Amino acid sequence: MERRGSYGAARATAPTRWVDRAGCRFASRPGRSPEGPVVLSRGAPASARSSRPQTARPPQATNNASAKPGLAARQVAGRLLAAVVDRQVSLDGMLNATGGNAAYLALSNADRALVRAILATALRRRAAIETALRHLVERPLPEGARSLHFILCVGAAQILYLDVPDHSAVDLAVAQAHDDPRGRRFAKLVNAVLRRLSREKDVHLAKADPPLQGLPDWFRDRLVSIYGSKADAIAAMMAEPPTLDLTVRRDAETWAERLDAECLPTGTVRLVEQTGSVADMPGFAEGAWWVQDAAAALPVKLFGPLEGMRVGDLCAAPGGKTAQLAAAGARVTAIDRSANRLVRLRENLARLGLEAECVQADLLAYTPETLFDAVLLDAPCSSTGTARRHPDVPFTKSPAEIEKLADLQLRLLSHAAGLVRPGGYIVYSTCSLDPREGEDVVARALSDDERLSRVPVAEATLPGLAEAIQADGSVRTTPAMLERVPARVGGLDGFYAAVLRRAG
Repeated sequence: MERRGSYGAARATAPTRWVDRAGCRFASRPGRSPEGPVVLSRGAPASARSSRPQTARPPQATNNASAKPGLAARQVAGRLLAAVVDRQVSLDGMLNATGGNAAYLALSNADRALVRAILATALRRRAAIETALRHLVERPLPEGARSLHFILCVGAAQILYLDVPDHSAVDLAVAQAHDDPRGRRFAKLVNAVLRRLSREKDVHLAKADPPLQGLPDWFRDRLVSIYGSKADAIAAMMAEPPTLDLTVRRDAETWAERLDAECLPTGTVRLVEQTGSVADMPGFAEGAWWVQDAAAALPVKLFGPLEGMRVGDLCAAPGGKTAQLAAAGARVTAIDRSANRLVRLRENLARLGLEAECVQADLLAYTPETLFDAVLLDAPCSSTGTARRHPDVPFTKSPAEIEKLADLQLRLLSHAAGLVRPGGYIVYSTCSLDPREGEDVVARALSDDERLSRVPVAEATLPGLAEAIQADGSVRTTPAMLERVPARVGGLDGFYAAVLRRAG
């Protein structure tokens, strides 16, 4: 499943100046010896600490966030980070241009980009940030000061990983504390902790816990139980900022050269450095390519030649795979239950100069007049395989949700088997790392429906990704595959895909 806008102009507003560059900007800065943890007070009892402020409000800080440039953006980042980590609220809705968080939408485009960068970094690099704060603060923060923790996280994310001047990150964090009635008395603590972190950043980065430890317990435990020793490498890649992957209609090598990019063995064009807007890049306006992760482009390739075939794209929006099918010469019927998502799909197809019949329908109630030659079911899932691009996912999903989605996926796959003609093919895929939403669903479908059989994927179908083909012939990618040097330019989303054939 392509989650939250896999192509088009959706990613066009994130300037690269805020992107985490994997620690490179700190490589030449010598480390310093730690000075010991910052304490909440100098021996005052807890009752005394909670009854009086530790510092006075500075003259420049007021309750009006706009009085200090940049303060509103940091306040929004802190609140949204708290919503993700403590209340499991998805960033998708909060950052949506329609119906999103009002305070976020009131910011300038530049400040919105900064908020997104802070949130992504604070979630991807949570292990390093939490480790540093744990070493710098002597004892747990008091009850009722949870917002203070996120003020520190926002400041630490900027100091350790983003191209924000350290003094600005510290100053604005202190202003945040002053502007928060519950955090006001801890403004001196915020100042001391973040100033220390600024001086000792290399030391704290060097002794940070591995990224796996920054994931929620349920997700970390699941990764380890499924992938064993590979879980560390998967989590490490999830902590890296994602590359920009493009699927091109034709001449991938030419477009790779023109965009100063790499053409991956699978045919995806990968940009390591992106500057400016996606919509301003060569080839966007004329519809030469669309944004699509290298793994998301694989399921359609499993069909083989598609020229002239009638293909149903059963959960189609936003339409990256619909575009692939149409570009391959298939006569595509794109089905989705959301009218709004189909509007976006049509807009994207129009830009690309491609055609597909678009049908708004509940898939479980849909039956075509004529059975398809092939169907693609990119099923709704937990999207845990996209955590590198959407780092809120591990914090907002749960094992219970995965179980519920797995049951829905089985129902959808069982229905899909009746939409394809005898002898036709079904490609089932999910962008999940969990076998419960992949291998187990297909195994249950094969057991329940004697019409279906598995078609093993040949290694030649996925050049450069032979390791993704499992013993049973299905495909399983993880973020740790497609290794490159440096590591941050490698990897791809976690996907599962299987090819099934209906007996005929």
